[in-house]
Amino acid sequence: MVHIAEREIQLPDAVIGKLLKTASEDKSIVSLSVGEPDFPAPQPIVDFTKQFADKCNHYSAPGGRKELKEAIIKKLKKENGIPAHPDNVVVTCGSQEALLLATACTCDVSEQVIIPNPSFLGYLPLFELFNAFPVPLQLHEQDDWNINPDDLKHLIDPKKTKVIMLNTPANPTGNVLSRKLLEEIADIAVQHNLYIFADEAYEKLVYNKPHVSMASLNGMEKYTVTFQTFSKSYAMCGYRVGYAVGPKLLIDAMTKTHIYSTISAPTISQMVGAKALSMDAKYTEAMRKEYDKRRKVIVKRLNQMGLPTVQPNGAFYTFSNIKDVSDDSFKFAFQLLKEAKVAVVPGKEFGTYGEGYIRCSYATALPRIETALDRMEKFVKKWKK
Repeated sequence: MVHIAEREIQLPDAVIGKLLKTASEDKSIVSLSVGEPDFPAPQPIVDFTKQFADKCNHYSAPGGRKELKEAIIKKLKKENGIPAHPDNVVVTCGSQEALLLATACTCDVSEQVIIPNPSFLGYLPLFELFNAFPVPLQLHEQDDWNINPDDLKHLIDPKKTKVIMLNTPANPTGNVLSRKLLEEIADIAVQHNLYIFADEAYEKLVYNKPHVSMASLNGMEKYTVTFQTFSKSYAMCGYRVGYAVGPKLLIDAMTKTHIYSTISAPTISQMVGAKALSMDAKYTEAMRKEYDKRRKVIVKRLNQMGLPTVQPNGAFYTFSNIKDVSDDSFKFAFQLLKEAKVAVVPGKEFGTYGEGYIRCSYATALPRIETALDRMEKFVKKWKK
C-alpha cells in the first residue's frame, strides 16, 4: 500500500504546471506564462561550462566553494551595500532551496509568517510544508501593489509572528519597494524582533526605479536573510545555483540542514556562478534593456484593450485587472488558452487577493508578444459583448 503524507496531499496543484505542459505540446500556443529568461546564457558562461564540465565530478563544500563565496561578498558590498563575511553566506540549489532552509531553521509549528498577497506562488506551500502558519498581507492595485505599513503592523502577533516575507522586485506585480517604504518595514521588524526574508531574485531587472536591498539599511543585516540567484540576471535557470546571506548563527544552521538535504549545490554551477559575477555588466544590461522595450509595449496594449495594468518597475511580468471581463481568473485563463491559443497565469495562483487578475510574462520575443496581444484583444472584445 502506498501512503502519501497529509502535508503533501494538502499542497495545491499548481495550475501553471498544466499551462506549461499544454503550451509545450501545442506549438500554435503563444505562452506568456513562463517565468524564466528567453535569452541564452551569456557566451562567456557557455564557453566556461564547456571548458570545465569534465572537471566537476566531486562534491563542493556544503556552504559553498571558496571562490564563489568571495565573489558573492565582493558583489554584495559593491552592488547591494550589504556588509558580509563568507560565514554569512550559504550557496544553495537555487534561491528557492535557500528559502526552504531558512524556513526550516526559523519557524516552529504554528509560528506565523506574514506574506504579501498576491505574491510568488511558491511561498505559501513552502511555509505550510514546515507547518508554519502563513498570514496574508493584502496588497492593493490602487496602491501600485505596495505594502501598507499600517496593515503590516495590525497583522503582527507578538507571541507567534516570526518572519516578514518580502519580494522586491516582485513576482507577479513587478512592484519595486522604495527605500522609504523599506525603512518603515525595517522599523517594524526591529520593534518586534522579527526576521525579514528578502527575496531579490529579480534585483538587476529594474526600470525607472532603483533596487534597494533591505539588508543595506543601517543595522538590518542582523535581521535580514537575503536570497539572490543567478537564474534571472544571467539566464542560468537550469544551473540551479543561488545563495542566502544573513546572520552567522542562522547561516550556520542553514548550512547544517543543507548537508542533510542536497549536501552542496552542483560544483560546475558554482564555478560558473563565480565566472558570472566576474563578467562585464553589459550582458545583463542588454537583457534588461530588451525587457524594458517589451514592457512598454505590453503595458500599453493591455491597457488599450481594457485590461487595466499598473506599470511594473521590475522583474518581467504584468499583473492585469480582468474584472470588467471576468470574475474568475482560472476560467478566463483556460478559455483564453482554448480559444485564442495564448497562455497566461490566473491571478489566484498568487494568492486569494490575486483573483480578478492575470499575470503575463514578457520573457519571450517581442514578435510573439505582439501576436499574443493581437489574439488577446480579439478574445477580450468577444468576452465583453
